[in-house]
Amino acid sequence: MIAHLNGMVAGITPDGAVIDVGGVGLRVQCTPDTLAGLTLGAQAQVATSLIVREDSLTLFGFASDDERNVFDLLQTATGVGPRLALAMLAVHSPDALRKAIASEDLNALTMVSGVGKKGAQRIVLELKDRLGAPGDAVTTKTTTTQPGWRDQVTSGLVNLGWPARDAEAAVAAIEAENPDQTPDVATALRAALRKLSKHG
Repeated sequence: MIAHLNGMVAGITPDGAVIDVGGVGLRVQCTPDTLAGLTLGAQAQVATSLIVREDSLTLFGFASDDERNVFDLLQTATGVGPRLALAMLAVHSPDALRKAIASEDLNALTMVSGVGKKGAQRIVLELKDRLGAPGDAVTTKTTTTQPGWRDQVTSGLVNLGWPARDAEAAVAAIEAENPDQTPDVATALRAALRKLSKHG
């Protein structure tokens, strides 16, 4: 199993990055939060999880080992695959997921596109004793704001299943609330998801 990648960031897309390791460009799918900590042309290390299917090998990249471990654990719940697990981590930090599952906060879980009430109940039932309590794992995460936060947040919302028009409206609303600030991508994404969930 490939546990982490350490190399130069050769490319960044709305849903992933290409990391050059020894002259080989490896593509990893990441949450917007993880992408926000990567800088094109700079060295980076990301924790990874390799998903093997009959027709594909897909690497998922994370800002910390804890995030990767939560990603792997989420997939042990019935009906949760890698894309849904990644979507859950795009909306909630690992500790926020621990808190939501420990307190049986179904509303927080259903903020994730693709998780309904029954799915949320099943996740709580199956993972409550396995994910741990908030603060159980220490994450060392440094997030830097990248240019074009609007594009990153909009693309992230579209990748999570929201229509482009709704995504752009949510981003515009966040910008209107903070006209003089450049928000952190992960914070803006979560704020946009809250807005969309209220109107959805």
